[in-house]
Amino acid sequence: MKEFIKKLPKAELHIHIEGSLEPDLMFRLAKKNGIEIPYKNIEEVKAAYNFTNLQSFLDIYYAGANVLITKDDFYDMTWAYILKCVENNIIHTEIFFDPQTHTSRGISFETVILGISEALNDAQKKFAISSNIIMCFLRHLSQDDAFKTFEECLPFKDKIICIGLDSSELGHPPSKFKEVFKKAKEEGFKLVAHAGEEADYTYIYEALDLLDIQRIDHGVQAIYSKELMERLKKEQIPLTVCPNSNIELKVFENYKQHNIKKLLDYGLNVTVNSDDPAYFKGYLNKNFINLCENIDLSKKDIITLIKNSFNASFISDELKNEYINKVNKIGQINE
Repeated sequence: MKEFIKKLPKAELHIHIEGSLEPDLMFRLAKKNGIEIPYKNIEEVKAAYNFTNLQSFLDIYYAGANVLITKDDFYDMTWAYILKCVENNIIHTEIFFDPQTHTSRGISFETVILGISEALNDAQKKFAISSNIIMCFLRHLSQDDAFKTFEECLPFKDKIICIGLDSSELGHPPSKFKEVFKKAKEEGFKLVAHAGEEADYTYIYEALDLLDIQRIDHGVQAIYSKELMERLKKEQIPLTVCPNSNIELKVFENYKQHNIKKLLDYGLNVTVNSDDPAYFKGYLNKNFINLCENIDLSKKDIITLIKNSFNASFISDELKNEYINKVNKIGQINE
């Protein structure tokens, strides 16, 4: 099954580019930029990656992001993820970035977006990896701060396809950002939001009904509402599920408890993603492999999950069909 997974071309729709910052690059950038980080060596960093919940992860995540200063830093981080895409046979990726994490430190929006977008452009040229960029608001900050960031993004609108919402979920419901998402929709952006990861399924309803989003990031708490499950099935609203992340952040105690198979069998448009792979012990293939080693997923299930990712992506129908035909071809060869 491992070889089957590795050979299949994939799309990834839920990846925080700052969460792909591996410890070795973190240390190199810290040294280059003269930034002090609270770890003496790579082993000490990895030892800190034992999280108890979402907030315990975010504390380390934001500390790591402090080493990112120049456009080249953002390029190098993004390019390192692109090399992981090649390794994991990811041919399309839609990445999140958190500008407020950087602008609050005095790093310009332009520095961040140009570094990321130039790396993605080079990925298209060198590896034929297509991509989209999703700008996220940090939900633990105010809506006023989100509006300020939204204004900063407008000169770079051609590089950003979608607006998202991430960071600390509990106590920060989607309704907090209703007006800024309304403005983003008026400007023509696609919309997504993290919901139903740690917080209950009512956050998913708010994201759908108040923010008018097109994809739910995570969404695993939907299983606790039959009405919501029926709606997600009927409307085929994608869920960008992140198995490793859910285990590492104690949303589920272990892989055998994970509900992705139940969501899939119910008929929901479920996808598999790596979230913050540098912190959560593995990139996209590892998420698939961990699922298969703990849950009874068939080859047909894996192909369905991968096709769902392409169908849920923000690319043209023509490109979707091209990618899905590649999946079908490889899937048939390896039956």
